[in-house]
Amino acid sequence: MTTNEKQQALDQVAQEVKEFKGLDIAKTATNAVPGEGNPNADIIMVGEAPGRNEDLTGRPFVGQAGKLLEKTLQEALDLTRNRVFITNIVKYRPPENRDPFPDEIEACRQWLDQQIEIISPKIIVTLGRYSMAKFIPGVSISGVHGQARFVDFKGKKYIIFPMYHPAAALRAGSMMTQFVADFGRLKNLLGGKPPEVVPEKPKEPEQSSLF
Repeated sequence: MTTNEKQQALDQVAQEVKEFKGLDIAKTATNAVPGEGNPNADIIMVGEAPGRNEDLTGRPFVGQAGKLLEKTLQEALDLTRNRVFITNIVKYRPPENRDPFPDEIEACRQWLDQQIEIISPKIIVTLGRYSMAKFIPGVSISGVHGQARFVDFKGKKYIIFPMYHPAAALRAGSMMTQFVADFGRLKNLLGGKPPEVVPEKPKEPEQSSLF
């Protein structure tokens, strides 16, 4: 697909997200938050669900967590947010920023799948446990964050790079340290350098460790 074709396809997905009213959170949202960024991005960053600021603006990661994400992208990778594609597992704000429900994740699954297929990134960075579970089920984020691995998804092999959500990093100093360190590992991965060897983890079905 050309860049224009990719952008048109992403715009169509965004329009479907905005018009959908099949969930209570879609009906009560101020704005749907489909996602935004570069249609040719090497990296897709996938969070969990929009918060208050995102609901008000219709844009992903524009609150304090978003500012941290932008800052770390710039400092660690020398990337601005318009060089990557940023979205969420769920495209509408859950009330009081509660965790997304399984039916909400399932209802929004098609749109994220389409965004991934359209962009075809080199790396999918999952931010938080809910987006991680889509690609790497049955593991704890504390045990696998910062550890890249290949995952077969929709007939194609992607590099999945799980990280803590930036909101979690803002709440805990220890997670902030690990969040920044994981960006350093991501930089090495983008640069083609061999990642740090980590202890062997049990392999999940249809996936293998990158290390």
